[in-house]
Amino acid sequence: EGVAPTTMASRPRGSLQPGFDLDKPLYTISVASEILETHPRTLMLYEDVGLIEPFRTTTNRRRYSQRDIRKLQVIQHLTREKGVNLAGVRHILSLFEVMKQRGLEPPPDLREVFDRYSEII
Repeated sequence: EGVAPTTMASRPRGSLQPGFDLDKPLYTISVASEILETHPRTLMLYEDVGLIEPFRTTTNRRRYSQRDIRKLQVIQHLTREKGVNLAGVRHILSLFEVMKQRGLEPPPDLREVFDRYSEII
């Protein structure tokens, strides 16, 4: 379910609501790909290039957390809406992390995606 950014920002990292763990590995690859409206192979590709690292069960099955889903939504926005390739996405996300640590502002055209990513890092 969607949570307003202001509400989310006021909550501790890792929780959307009391008792909800943002990092709990909940979703199989098929469910995650359905939520994201993409092919499971795309999620595997993102994993292969190091953009995401889903939890693995004891039987080596992938499980995606809500944090993973949100990160994947940011990746999709950068690739689909902004036309960025995966190497560029990796670079942008690492820059976002440095910018957040240093309290720097993103360029205006990346403000929304920066804010969305900042909520989960």
